Amino acid sequence: MTQAPPPPEMTFQKSGRDPAAIGARLSAWLATALPPGAEPEVAILGGIDANGMSSETVLLDVTSTVDGWRQTKAYVLRVAPRPEDIPVFAAYDLQAQYDAMRLAGSLSSVPVPEVGLAEMSGCVLGTPFFLMERVDGLVPPDVMPYNFGDSWLFDAAPADRAALQKRSVEVLAGLHGIPDAASRFAFLDPVVAGHSGETLVARNLAKTRAWYAFASSAEEWGGRSPLVERGLAWLEANLPDDDGEPVLCWGDARIGNIIYRDFAPVAVLDWEMVTLGPREMDVTWMIFAHRIFEDLAAMLDLPGMPDFLSASEVREAYAAASGVELGDLTWHEVHAAVMWGVIYLRIAARQIHFGEIEAPEDPESTLYHRAMFEAMLDEVGA
Repeated sequence: MTQAPPPPEMTFQKSGRDPAAIGARLSAWLATALPPGAEPEVAILGGIDANGMSSETVLLDVTSTVDGWRQTKAYVLRVAPRPEDIPVFAAYDLQAQYDAMRLAGSLSSVPVPEVGLAEMSGCVLGTPFFLMERVDGLVPPDVMPYNFGDSWLFDAAPADRAALQKRSVEVLAGLHGIPDAASRFAFLDPVVAGHSGETLVARNLAKTRAWYAFASSAEEWGGRSPLVERGLAWLEANLPDDDGEPVLCWGDARIGNIIYRDFAPVAVLDWEMVTLGPREMDVTWMIFAHRIFEDLAAMLDLPGMPDFLSASEVREAYAAASGVELGDLTWHEVHAAVMWGVIYLRIAARQIHFGEIEAPEDPESTLYHRAMFEAMLDEVGA
């Protein structure tokens, strides 16, 4: 089996937008959105480059006049990517993200940042955007991965790591515990976006299949992956008979998308993969994301964090927090591997677009989890 090279020690460019232009346009828009006399001033502080591969996230301060006093508030600007910036996802429903965050924050104790003003027409910045509160804290880095060493989480005491793991799993249980999810979050059912199937699992798989079709047709290169296609075929042939209870699935359920203080979650971020689905999707994603980082650490002969976020401990913590014992996760593990494959293909297409890498002859050389993915498919007989 051929291993992919380790990820480059770099940040990934996500956009060609001019930050200064964002500030000027946002100031002009806020002057119409805020009460008369607010006289808003926007200061762009920068983006979050360490984590996340999809949306544009901009840190900013907004100073305005309220009751005769100048006040400054800290915000995060979430902007849907432009087509010319090679977005990771085929569709980017920022309104659905906004609504999911608003509801999740109001219907659960999960620390979801409060969402504020939104502009969904795309007339101001070229694509929809919304503002949300900015929360201070620490995030386990993706670049370089937190388990490579030289990170606050890697250096933490075992008891603190265990506490963070437990509380992170409790985030999933809290989201999944929102009652009547099928009706409250009906707008997240993949069928709304045209992905058909008799069951919720089938519709989520149809969504993934359409996403791969989008990723593999990139103009930058011929990005087809026989490995991803092999995984999709196995998933189709082995669809679970029972969906289980529909829950709000955060989607990109990784600790790298959580802000922590004192090893406790204070903000749950990055909702672009949010969906209505089975709880196994989120639980498996949290386990699998760490497993990918562990596989990369092993490739580089790094010690990693092998005792962290293990499948057995996550399942046990989830059962304790939710009261639900999960069944076999094999199907969802393969689904996660397929989706990570699509993500890697799109990231590579964007890196080619921005001149960060040359187009490889073998698209699958960009799949950092290639060896693990191949072994997984061999094990299930795909």
